[in-house]
Amino acid sequence: MNQILVVDDEAEIRGSIEEILGEEGYLVKTAAGAVEALAVLDENNIDLILLDIWLPGRDGLDLLAEIQQRPVEERPEVVIISGHGTIESAVRATKLGAYDFLEKPLSLDRTLIVLKNALQARRLRNENLEFKKQFNSGAIITGESVSVKALRQQIRLMAPTNGRVLIYGESGTGKELIARAIHAESQRRQNVFIDLNCAAIPESHIEAELFGYRHGAIPGGPPEQRGTLERANGGTLFLDEVGDMSLKTQSKVLSALDEQSFTPVGGTQPLRVDVRLIASTNKNLEEEIADGNFREDLFYRLNVVPFFVPPLRDRKEDIPPLVREFLAQFGREYGRPHVTLSEDAMDALMRYHWPGNVRELRNLIERLLILNPKAARIEKKHLPPLTHKSSTRSAADHSTLQQARDAYERDYILRKLDEARNNMSRAAELLGLERSHLYRKMKALGIGARE
Repeated sequence: MNQILVVDDEAEIRGSIEEILGEEGYLVKTAAGAVEALAVLDENNIDLILLDIWLPGRDGLDLLAEIQQRPVEERPEVVIISGHGTIESAVRATKLGAYDFLEKPLSLDRTLIVLKNALQARRLRNENLEFKKQFNSGAIITGESVSVKALRQQIRLMAPTNGRVLIYGESGTGKELIARAIHAESQRRQNVFIDLNCAAIPESHIEAELFGYRHGAIPGGPPEQRGTLERANGGTLFLDEVGDMSLKTQSKVLSALDEQSFTPVGGTQPLRVDVRLIASTNKNLEEEIADGNFREDLFYRLNVVPFFVPPLRDRKEDIPPLVREFLAQFGREYGRPHVTLSEDAMDALMRYHWPGNVRELRNLIERLLILNPKAARIEKKHLPPLTHKSSTRSAADHSTLQQARDAYERDYILRKLDEARNNMSRAAELLGLERSHLYRKMKALGIGARE
């Protein structure tokens, strides 16, 4: 339901317009002046403003100019209304960004048509903004390893279809990049790509984020919110880390997939959508099914075409081109386009285990450029100590028995975590430990919690 703000100093006109638009299904707010209107804008998600030119204290065109300074995605469309309209004021309003100019007394039919067209223009503008964001972010998969070449070939085969894709891979391997590449080569590439990180949203909010909600359904929230499924209509929806969804939400997603429709939280009317779904996970979903944490029927609907993204340690020949890409990217960003990496520094990066995968490498290159602002060449001495060490150190590299034991335990636990695809319960089982004991051991050895 779209929200419209009526700004007019005449209470009778405000009340009349509010009643008429309410009967047409709009949610209407009113304000008698500029100050009150700005307060309403700050507290509500307003889609369109019907704005009178003549207001007490401050005229409507000044208010229009201030509204146009707001971020584009938050900016409502503005339709000017006036009982004393002139060609000059209409031209000025248009130059300031008004969608249209209506003269009082308002014609009901013309007003409703203008409002409908203005709201449609705002929706298209915001969808275009989202498309530009995803287009500018790029979807180039860097690397010449056999596995990366196979991924690119698989993308070329799958992208033109509407088949659902489930992308497997450890955290930081670039699963979202694969999803964007599929969208960029699909028949939906002219429409939006929406990503929803299921692991980053609290369980209590994910349904509202996915399906949206209607007036009053979320206490303390905006009156209404379009969900990601509705916003992705005609395009692609990427559910990142889908294994972190609650069983309740999984059930609703399953229903939406089967029927291509859903009902917003607090809503009464179902909405039909045409969305291509791509999902990703860093978990072993078959084990999650066995543990009762993931629905088997949803798994088979998502897993039409599986993609496997290998960890960086299994495709180390891709490290040099990735380093060059990140050096060029952050070099442009920080005004240092000619920074290079020495051979011994590259050799150290090639020997490192990369538990954080491509994301860790990218963050490291950015950090090196920030912390060494005058270096034209990144040397081994600039690298953090951990990357100096090979992942296969011998016992002689440690000065004490305890250090050697800790290093062995750390490496062994990391291997088992990788084997279990970061499933903590499965890793604890492989190690013969209680889950709580494994967490304590990881903390003692300086191993971060795995996603």
